[in-house]
Amino acid sequence: MPIHDWTRVDAGLFHAFHQSWIIFLSQALNAGILPPGYFALPEQPIGGPIPDVLALKMPFEGGGLSRGPTGLAVAEVPPRTRVTRHADESIYVRKADHIVVRHRHGDIVAVVEIVSPGNKASVHALSSFVEKSAELIGEGVHLLVIDLFPPSKRDPQGIHKAIWDRFIEEDFQLPPDQPLTLASYEAQPDPTAYVETVGVGDVLPDMPIFLKPGYYVPAPLESSYQRVWNEFFPEPFRRMLETPAPENGPGDRTDGA
Repeated sequence: MPIHDWTRVDAGLFHAFHQSWIIFLSQALNAGILPPGYFALPEQPIGGPIPDVLALKMPFEGGGLSRGPTGLAVAEVPPRTRVTRHADESIYVRKADHIVVRHRHGDIVAVVEIVSPGNKASVHALSSFVEKSAELIGEGVHLLVIDLFPPSKRDPQGIHKAIWDRFIEEDFQLPPDQPLTLASYEAQPDPTAYVETVGVGDVLPDMPIFLKPGYYVPAPLESSYQRVWNEFFPEPFRRMLETPAPENGPGDRTDGA
């Protein structure tokens, strides 16, 4: 199913879609994608902006990480993304060294964030999102960011560039025909970014969710997106987004905000 142009509807409709997407994505992760001893919970507060999905390691699980049926080692199967960026230890100043971020249900190993229009609605909102994202990576928490909105004037090269600049400033240009960003960050031992760019009409690729350095599971973005679209999203709004855009092109609600 192609990615829809969410700039054509108001933020409230995307929020409704977003709420179901995080639940279905959590369900999919818990239905055999995450290995034993790990589980996903939607919207669990950890301080700062609320994450959409938390991947947690149960506190009573000891020993090493057992390989799940869908788990992949980077050395054996590197994530196939358009861009890979690595922040070398010599140029990366850690905010903390090997801090374990704890949650009442277990140790947080990864966070999934689905960007909403509100995250780009103001300088303060974007700064808060970016700072929290960089803080999580700096604390050793792996992060997956899904941004289905085009760049705004506050993130002209997309959300990944805004986050990655907190670690190292590198040239990054979004393709004109693929201005939407999916970015997975392996937090340890040194931050590594796996970035995929997509556009309206593209199919969502699976993206890695890292559970420990060098080990990840694929996030089923396309199948969970499709499930929300088919099973939850009201048919009148589906028609609205499936109708061809006006000849003057889709609007960018985030750009002028």
